[in-house]
Amino acid sequence: MATWEYATVPLIVHATKQILDQWGEDGWELVQVVSNDGNLVAYLKRPRA
Repeated sequence: MATWEYATVPLIVHATKQILDQWGEDGWELVQVVSNDGNLVAYLKRPRA
């Protein structure tokens, strides 16, 4: 069974695509984006090495 590591990343509205592209290049998969009082936070996962 796969094990996962997780990360939470604050997103800047005008740079969301660039931020997610960078994390994606490092092997992270976007799980969810949550808005908290107007601030966006991305939750990501990737298989643990």
